[in-house]
Amino acid sequence: MNKVVLITGASSGIGKTTAEFLTQKGCKVYGTSRSIRADKFTFNLLQLDVNQTDTIQKAIAIVLQKEGRLDVVINNAGMGITGPIEDTPTEEMRKVFDTNLFGAIDVIKAVLPQMRQQKSGLIINITSIAGYMGLPFRGMYSASKAAFEIVTETLRMEVREFGVHVVNVAPGDFATNIAAGRYHTPVFENSAYKEIYKKNLETMDAHVAEGSDPKEMAEKIYEIIRNPNPKIHYRVGTYLQKFSIVLKRVLPDKMYEKLLMRHYGMR
Repeated sequence: MNKVVLITGASSGIGKTTAEFLTQKGCKVYGTSRSIRADKFTFNLLQLDVNQTDTIQKAIAIVLQKEGRLDVVINNAGMGITGPIEDTPTEEMRKVFDTNLFGAIDVIKAVLPQMRQQKSGLIINITSIAGYMGLPFRGMYSASKAAFEIVTETLRMEVREFGVHVVNVAPGDFATNIAAGRYHTPVFENSAYKEIYKKNLETMDAHVAEGSDPKEMAEKIYEIIRNPNPKIHYRVGTYLQKFSIVLKRVLPDKMYEKLLMRHYGMR
């Protein structure tokens, strides 16, 4: 496993755990972060902000200069957002899409010329189980990840003839610091959603804190890298999290909506 791997958002959480795991397995890993910290890492860490295309180009150029190739790109950088649609500032919604969707697309655009030249490559897009359904107070996050799922499906077909594989991996709740980095719409005193949003905000943060070990994601990504013919969609989470996707497929829309509303304590 001497693959050359680039992972965005690798200074913490799933990205860092995956970078460390793949390094242990023999990959040459280049992680990226918006800012370089003094912390010690077991892998190379480069500065890259997915919202600044010049930093994307620079980081990729460094990898190619040192290694001469790029085998795997893992689009992991992302941000969360919570809040009622009505109360959430539209500019904050745009920031989430800029990072979770358009920033990742800019990374993909930057690496595809090299992968086409190599006639090989693997792009792994980290989405979310939340992207399979509209969740109260997480609508913009769900929407950004759902859009990324569709982009993955489209891109697979467009680049297949060049020997490039594209897949997505949708995690459920994992014990990471994503809650700390989310944009939380304030609980406004005069909001019509004040009480129910406040209650759910506390629950959402608790779910992350009590989430699964990120190593599960790292192991699945390693499995995908070793697979010469990977699937389109992978889901990594608890049984109930994955089963929620199945329920959405088989239940009538209004019945599924009632289940979600009951789960979120809504009428």
